[in-house]
Order: sequence, then structure tokens, then C-alpha cells
Amino acid sequence: MKETLRISFSSAVVLVLFTLVFTGLMAATYQATKPILAASAAAEKLKLINEVLPPASYDNDLLADAVELPPIVELGTTDTSKLYRARKNGQPVALVLEAVAPDGYAGRIALVLAVTADGQLTAVRVTGHMETPGLGDYVDPKKDKNKAHPWIAQFDGRSYELALAGRWKVKKDGGEFAYHTGATVSARAVTNASGKAVAWTAAHGEKLFALPIDAKWEQ
Repeated sequence: MKETLRISFSSAVVLVLFTLVFTGLMAATYQATKPILAASAAAEKLKLINEVLPPASYDNDLLADAVELPPIVELGTTDTSKLYRARKNGQPVALVLEAVAPDGYAGRIALVLAVTADGQLTAVRVTGHMETPGLGDYVDPKKDKNKAHPWIAQFDGRSYELALAGRWKVKKDGGEFAYHTGATVSARAVTNASGKAVAWTAAHGEKLFALPIDAKWEQ
């Protein structure tokens, strides 16, 4: 009996020591790789941002010049998100933010877009969707078969005034934007969501640029 207890105790000690050593190694590995992972994530984020906003148009540390947004109805967001502020020589250039089209054919369509200080959409990109392959997924330029003139490029340079005039819609709804026959739902969702996002950003741009870094937007 004593021998059994001794063996059990020894096994328990070995197990505890192994757990402590393993946990220590995992913690050390995490601390060592944390800066690398953070740098990689930042690089990927900048890569995406540079698809909607030319990097030569700003000279500030874009990822550091951020404001936290709560869920906002006009943007279609249901979680907090970051809004980034581009400046050049200290002057406002553009705002980069996320939006969501909640009514895609197969669900939510996530977007990222940049709006200039004077209310023009520089570009918008789809960052997540479940639209039907070969049909509605053309809203994503990576899936669009027309690589020279992807569908989503027609939004580039359009002004918020178009949204205020009620013309930021697909042509089928009386608006300005083309769509693919048989796949109107996806195009309508992205069009409507981007229009709302541009109008909201243009309306609040001055205040958003004036907020301190890492401030929280309050409606």
C-alpha cells in the first residue's frame, strides 16, 4: 500500500513539474513571437487599407491614428470596430472604416472603404461574404472575372452627394450603378451599404478627424 502511494505521489510530482515546464515554455514562446505576430497582422491590415487608399496620399502612422467606433446602424456594424485617419502634412486626407451589408443573398457582406475629407469614396472592397460562387460573388474583385474593370471599381471617386440625392442605388432601383443580370441582390446589398457608409462618414468627418487618438466615438 505504501509503495503504491509512493509511486502515485512520484507520478503526480512528475506531472506537475512537466505541466509547469510546458506552461513556462509556451509562455516564453508566446512572448517571443508576440511582436512578430503583431507586426504580421499590422502588415496585412495595411495591405488591405492600401487597396482602398493609395499609400502615397498620406504620411502619418495610419494604424496608430485610430478611433474606436461602437456598433453603428448606418454602417451595419454589430460589433466595435476601428476607424483610421489618414493625414498628410498634418492635414486630413481620408477616413478608412468598416461597414456591413446585412442583406446579401447568402448573408452579411463585410466591407472596408475609404472616404476623403471632402466626401468622396476612394474605393471599397469586400472583405468577407458567402455569396454564390460564379453568380453573386462578383462583388468581390478577387472573384470578379472582369479583372480589367471589376464591378466594384465603379464606386471609385463617387461623392456622398450622390447618396444624399437618392441616386446611390443600382440602376434597377433608379440609381447610378450597374449590376449583373440574375445577381441583383448581392450588388444591391453592397451598393446600399457603401452609400450609407459614405453618407455617414461625410456627415461626421470633421468631428472624427478632431477626436484624440484612441478616443471612442459617441453618437
